[in-house]
Amino acid sequence: MNDILLFDGECNLCNGAVQFIIDRDPKGHFKFAALQSKVGSELLQTYDLPKSFNSIVLIQNAKVYQQSSAALRICRKLKGFWKLLTVLLIIPRPLRDALYNYVAKNRYKWFGKRNECMMPTPDIKKRFLQ
Repeated sequence: MNDILLFDGECNLCNGAVQFIIDRDPKGHFKFAALQSKVGSELLQTYDLPKSFNSIVLIQNAKVYQQSSAALRICRKLKGFWKLLTVLLIIPRPLRDALYNYVAKNRYKWFGKRNECMMPTPDIKKRFLQ
């Protein structure tokens, strides 16, 4: 079963992160859905998550991870040295999330915002939940 990554489809940083993950996940382990999509909304409701927040969401084995925990668990499955970042899970979550939240709070100011979700290319479209 694939892990599902919910992301802010209007955020340039988030869209860049999705592209980054796709490039380092050649086996197609991750599936993606924008938080603004129908599937994203349904998954938020299924897992009783707020409709608006500043976090990626990783659904892995029917368990939900957010913020730095989600990001580091994603790194664990990527090819290359990115796996090594999972050692940061030993840092208490409130400390990790403080940095995560600072970046998330400023992501639109620093990286910009799109008017619409990204349109995946035909070769990666199958990895996006409709």
